[in-house]
Amino acid sequence: MTTKNQEEKRSWKQDPEAVQRDILAVAVTEFAEHGLSGARVDRIAARTRTSKRMIYYYFGDKLGLYTRALEVSYQKVREGEASLELDHLPPAAALERLVAFTFDHHRNNPDFIRMVMIENIHQAEALAASKTIRDLNVAAIEKLKDICNRGEAEGVFRAGLDPVALHWQISAASFFNVSNRPTFSVLFGAEVFSETSQARLREQTVEAILAIAKQK
Repeated sequence: MTTKNQEEKRSWKQDPEAVQRDILAVAVTEFAEHGLSGARVDRIAARTRTSKRMIYYYFGDKLGLYTRALEVSYQKVREGEASLELDHLPPAAALERLVAFTFDHHRNNPDFIRMVMIENIHQAEALAASKTIRDLNVAAIEKLKDICNRGEAEGVFRAGLDPVALHWQISAASFFNVSNRPTFSVLFGAEVFSETSQARLREQTVEAILAIAKQK
Protein backbone atom coordinates (compact mmCIF):
# COMPACT_ATOMS: atom_id res chain seq x y z
CA MET A 1 0.00 0.00 0.00
CA THR A 2 1.38 3.42 -1.01
CA THR A 3 1.76 5.89 1.85
CA LYS A 4 1.38 9.66 1.63
CA ASN A 5 5.13 10.09 2.21
CA GLN A 6 5.88 7.76 -0.70
CA GLU A 7 3.52 9.77 -2.92
CA GLU A 8 5.25 12.99 -1.88
CA LYS A 9 8.69 11.60 -2.69
CA ARG A 10 7.46 10.44 -6.08
CA SER A 11 6.09 13.94 -6.81
CA TRP A 12 9.35 15.57 -5.75
CA LYS A 13 11.37 13.40 -8.09
CA GLN A 14 9.00 13.29 -11.05
CA ASP A 15 8.10 16.97 -11.38
CA PRO A 16 9.36 19.20 -8.54
CA GLU A 17 8.60 22.40 -10.49
CA ALA A 18 4.96 21.41 -10.92
CA VAL A 19 4.73 20.65 -7.19
CA GLN A 20 6.06 24.11 -6.37
CA ARG A 21 3.67 25.77 -8.83
CA ASP A 22 0.79 23.92 -7.21
CA ILE A 23 1.87 25.06 -3.75
CA LEU A 24 2.28 28.66 -4.86
CA ALA A 25 -1.10 28.82 -6.61
CA VAL A 26 -2.82 27.74 -3.42
CA ALA A 27 -0.56 29.94 -1.27
CA VAL A 28 -1.52 33.09 -3.21
CA THR A 29 -5.20 32.43 -2.50
CA GLU A 30 -4.52 31.59 1.15
CA PHE A 31 -2.49 34.75 1.77
CA ALA A 32 -4.95 36.88 -0.20
CA GLU A 33 -7.86 35.59 1.90
CA HIS A 34 -6.23 35.57 5.33
CA GLY A 35 -3.21 37.87 5.19
CA LEU A 36 0.33 37.04 6.24
CA SER A 37 -0.47 36.49 9.90
CA GLY A 38 -3.78 34.69 9.35
CA ALA A 39 -2.62 32.31 6.61
CA ARG A 40 -1.92 28.73 7.68
CA VAL A 41 0.65 26.48 6.05
CA ASP A 42 -1.30 23.39 7.11
CA ARG A 43 -4.32 24.66 5.14
CA ILE A 44 -2.11 25.13 2.09
CA ALA A 45 -0.75 21.62 2.50
CA ALA A 46 -4.26 20.20 2.85
CA ARG A 47 -5.35 21.83 -0.43
CA THR A 48 -2.36 20.51 -2.39
CA ARG A 49 -0.75 17.11 -2.90
CA THR A 50 1.95 18.07 -0.42
CA SER A 51 2.69 18.33 3.30
CA LYS A 52 3.99 21.07 5.56
CA ARG A 53 7.31 19.29 5.51
CA MET A 54 7.51 19.56 1.72
CA ILE A 55 6.46 23.23 1.77
CA TYR A 56 9.17 24.08 4.28
CA TYR A 57 11.67 22.05 2.23
CA TYR A 58 11.01 24.21 -0.83
CA PHE A 59 10.39 27.61 0.73
CA GLY A 60 12.14 27.57 4.11
CA ASP A 61 9.38 29.03 6.27
CA LYS A 62 6.05 30.82 6.08
CA LEU A 63 7.64 34.19 5.25
CA GLY A 64 9.68 32.55 2.50
CA LEU A 65 6.50 31.07 1.03
CA TYR A 66 4.70 34.42 1.28
CA THR A 67 7.57 36.24 -0.43
CA ARG A 68 7.67 33.72 -3.27
CA ALA A 69 3.88 33.93 -3.65
CA LEU A 70 4.19 37.70 -3.89
CA GLU A 71 6.92 37.33 -6.50
CA VAL A 72 4.89 35.01 -8.72
CA SER A 73 1.92 37.39 -8.45
CA TYR A 74 4.03 40.25 -9.81
CA GLN A 75 5.64 37.97 -12.35
CA LYS A 76 2.24 37.05 -13.78
CA VAL A 77 1.29 40.65 -14.52
CA ARG A 78 4.72 41.45 -15.98
CA GLU A 79 4.61 38.37 -18.21
CA GLY A 80 1.19 39.48 -19.39
CA GLU A 81 2.60 42.91 -20.28
CA ALA A 82 5.49 41.31 -22.16
CA SER A 83 3.07 39.25 -24.25
CA LEU A 84 1.41 42.42 -25.56
CA GLU A 85 4.32 43.04 -27.98
CA LEU A 86 4.06 46.80 -27.56
CA ASP A 87 7.34 47.55 -29.35
CA HIS A 88 5.70 46.90 -32.71
CA LEU A 89 2.77 49.28 -32.15
CA PRO A 90 2.55 53.04 -32.64
CA PRO A 91 3.03 54.75 -29.24
CA ALA A 92 -0.60 55.78 -28.73
CA ALA A 93 -1.84 52.29 -29.64
CA ALA A 94 0.81 50.74 -27.38
CA LEU A 95 -0.24 52.88 -24.43
CA GLU A 96 -3.91 52.14 -25.08
CA ARG A 97 -3.25 48.40 -25.11
CA LEU A 98 -1.17 48.59 -21.93
CA VAL A 99 -3.83 50.53 -20.01
CA ALA A 100 -6.61 48.20 -21.16
CA PHE A 101 -4.54 45.17 -20.20
CA THR A 102 -3.82 46.56 -16.72
CA PHE A 103 -7.49 47.31 -16.11
CA ASP A 104 -8.50 43.81 -17.25
CA HIS A 105 -5.70 42.01 -15.42
CA HIS A 106 -6.45 43.65 -12.08
CA ARG A 107 -10.17 43.07 -12.45
CA ASN A 108 -9.65 39.40 -13.28
CA ASN A 109 -6.99 38.79 -10.60
CA PRO A 110 -8.37 40.09 -7.29
CA ASP A 111 -5.92 37.90 -5.36
CA PHE A 112 -3.06 39.94 -6.81
CA ILE A 113 -4.70 43.14 -5.58
CA ARG A 114 -5.23 41.68 -2.12
CA MET A 115 -1.61 40.52 -1.97
CA VAL A 116 -0.45 44.06 -2.77
CA MET A 117 -2.84 45.48 -0.15
CA ILE A 118 -1.45 43.07 2.45
CA GLU A 119 2.10 44.01 1.54
CA ASN A 120 1.23 47.69 2.04
CA ILE A 121 -0.11 46.87 5.50
CA HIS A 122 3.31 45.35 6.26
CA GLN A 123 5.11 48.44 4.92
CA ALA A 124 6.34 46.54 1.84
CA GLU A 125 8.95 44.67 3.89
CA ALA A 126 8.92 41.49 1.79
CA LEU A 127 8.85 43.47 -1.44
CA ALA A 128 11.80 45.58 -0.36
CA ALA A 129 13.79 42.43 0.35
CA SER A 130 12.97 40.84 -3.01
CA LYS A 131 15.38 41.62 -5.84
CA THR A 132 13.12 39.59 -8.13
CA ILE A 133 10.20 41.99 -7.72
CA ARG A 134 12.38 45.08 -8.01
CA ASP A 135 13.87 43.81 -11.27
CA LEU A 136 10.44 42.95 -12.65
CA ASN A 137 9.16 46.44 -11.99
CA VAL A 138 12.24 48.16 -13.37
CA ALA A 139 11.51 46.35 -16.64
CA ALA A 140 7.89 47.56 -16.55
CA ILE A 141 8.98 51.19 -16.17
CA GLU A 142 11.54 50.82 -18.96
CA LYS A 143 8.81 49.55 -21.28
CA LEU A 144 6.61 52.53 -20.46
CA LYS A 145 9.58 54.89 -20.81
CA ASP A 146 10.16 53.57 -24.33
CA ILE A 147 6.51 54.23 -25.24
CA CYS A 148 6.76 57.78 -23.86
CA ASN A 149 10.01 58.48 -25.70
CA ARG A 150 8.66 57.18 -28.99
CA GLY A 151 5.49 59.21 -28.58
CA GLU A 152 7.43 62.37 -27.83
CA ALA A 153 9.76 61.81 -30.81
CA GLU A 154 6.78 61.40 -33.14
CA GLY A 155 5.05 64.48 -31.73
CA VAL A 156 2.15 62.40 -30.42
CA PHE A 157 2.88 62.76 -26.70
CA ARG A 158 3.84 65.89 -24.84
CA ALA A 159 7.45 66.39 -23.80
CA GLY A 160 8.73 65.36 -20.40
CA LEU A 161 6.29 62.57 -19.57
CA ASP A 162 7.38 60.81 -16.39
CA PRO A 163 6.94 57.04 -16.92
CA VAL A 164 6.81 56.39 -13.16
CA ALA A 165 4.04 58.95 -12.69
CA LEU A 166 2.20 57.54 -15.70
CA HIS A 167 2.52 54.02 -14.28
CA TRP A 168 1.08 55.34 -11.00
CA GLN A 169 -1.89 56.85 -12.83
CA ILE A 170 -2.56 53.66 -14.79
CA SER A 171 -2.32 51.55 -11.66
CA ALA A 172 -4.42 53.86 -9.51
CA ALA A 173 -7.68 53.52 -11.44
CA SER A 174 -7.20 49.82 -12.17
CA PHE A 175 -6.27 49.02 -8.56
CA PHE A 176 -9.06 51.05 -6.92
CA ASN A 177 -11.59 49.30 -9.14
CA VAL A 178 -10.83 46.07 -7.27
CA SER A 179 -9.46 47.09 -3.88
CA ASN A 180 -12.42 49.33 -2.98
CA ARG A 181 -15.22 47.34 -4.55
CA PRO A 182 -16.76 46.17 -1.23
CA THR A 183 -16.87 49.63 0.39
CA PHE A 184 -17.85 51.41 -2.83
CA SER A 185 -20.70 48.94 -3.40
CA VAL A 186 -22.08 49.47 0.11
CA LEU A 187 -21.87 53.26 -0.17
CA PHE A 188 -23.00 53.78 -3.76
CA GLY A 189 -24.44 50.50 -5.02
CA ALA A 190 -22.90 47.76 -7.13
CA GLU A 191 -24.12 48.94 -10.54
CA VAL A 192 -20.72 50.37 -11.41
CA PHE A 193 -19.36 46.81 -11.24
CA SER A 194 -21.82 45.38 -13.77
CA GLU A 195 -20.37 44.19 -17.08
CA THR A 196 -21.77 47.20 -18.94
CA SER A 197 -20.46 49.74 -16.46
CA GLN A 198 -17.07 48.04 -16.23
CA ALA A 199 -16.70 48.17 -20.01
CA ARG A 200 -17.48 51.88 -19.89
CA LEU A 201 -15.01 52.47 -17.05
CA ARG A 202 -12.34 50.56 -18.92
CA GLU A 203 -12.86 52.75 -21.99
CA GLN A 204 -12.85 55.94 -19.91
CA THR A 205 -9.67 54.89 -18.10
CA VAL A 206 -7.91 54.34 -21.42
CA GLU A 207 -9.15 57.71 -22.70
CA ALA A 208 -8.05 59.49 -19.52
CA ILE A 209 -4.50 58.15 -19.64
CA LEU A 210 -4.17 58.96 -23.33
CA ALA A 211 -5.41 62.50 -22.62
CA ILE A 212 -2.68 62.90 -19.99
CA ALA A 213 -0.01 61.70 -22.41
CA LYS A 214 -1.03 63.38 -25.63
CA GLN A 215 0.46 66.56 -27.03
CA LYS A 216 -1.53 69.67 -26.23
